[in-house]
Amino acid sequence: MTPKSDLKARNFPSAHEEAVAVRPVARYEGPESSYRMAFTDTEFLLREELRPVRMQLELMKPELVQQDQKVDSTIVLFGSARLKPREQAQALLDEAVAGGDAAAIRRARRQVEMSHYYDEARKLGEIVARDADALGEPVVLVTGGGPGIMEAGNRGAFEAGGRSMGMNIVLPFEQAPNPYITPELCFQFHYFAIRKMHFLMRAVALVSFPGGFGTLDELFEALTLTQTSKIRRRPILLFGKEFWSRLIDFDVLVEDGMINPEDVNIFKYVETAEEAWQEIKRAYAEDEPNTTARQTRGG
Repeated sequence: MTPKSDLKARNFPSAHEEAVAVRPVARYEGPESSYRMAFTDTEFLLREELRPVRMQLELMKPELVQQDQKVDSTIVLFGSARLKPREQAQALLDEAVAGGDAAAIRRARRQVEMSHYYDEARKLGEIVARDADALGEPVVLVTGGGPGIMEAGNRGAFEAGGRSMGMNIVLPFEQAPNPYITPELCFQFHYFAIRKMHFLMRAVALVSFPGGFGTLDELFEALTLTQTSKIRRRPILLFGKEFWSRLIDFDVLVEDGMINPEDVNIFKYVETAEEAWQEIKRAYAEDEPNTTARQTRGG
């Protein structure tokens, strides 16, 4: 008689079992052979026609890993890859001064002034890792995984002994994620659109430090989706009013009828990590944290 345990065993071998068990066949090992199983055939998966499949995989892998790692809610930190710690910025200024190029000196001096944003991002990462219990649920800091402000956020969480996530994008000039990301939560993306979707899927707050085109792209997508009610409202914090006011005159958009007056209430300016954290805690006090993750995900 067949043991009951065997009756309930898996009927078919898993894809993993078959991929591991397969033995090479000498005649069909060459690159011209089509003998490899489709899901183990990288060349096949990289075909142009398989783009929809690759996009689905890129959507699913971070989602499933985050489920496995029990990540339900995140605080997302945007910001420039070019801002450096003060000591590095000062070294670049010294180098520029030695070179005697007035324009280079002005830019380097401004980088020293802006380096306090690195310090604040690092401090915010530390606060999120250390004090997330104040929100009543585990919350993980997420960055784009690169250098600069992103590194600072991951670094602060790492130094506080907490987890943090990095969603790195393949770029020709950024070859590796920063070294402070929790390895289990370090992802690499090919598609910008899928990466930005993952930024928002679990986000309970977004904090945007000064940055360039990439930061603006990420920020304005969040603002647009909030304005159009494609995503629910959550704290969107712009770090450094002096920078953002110089860069974008939101009053012009209101005066010229490009946005509604109340649209400027979608975001708030903050100046310190502590102020950002207070805004996030205030939003939690007004909301129901236990429903946050379920409401945020979608698509």
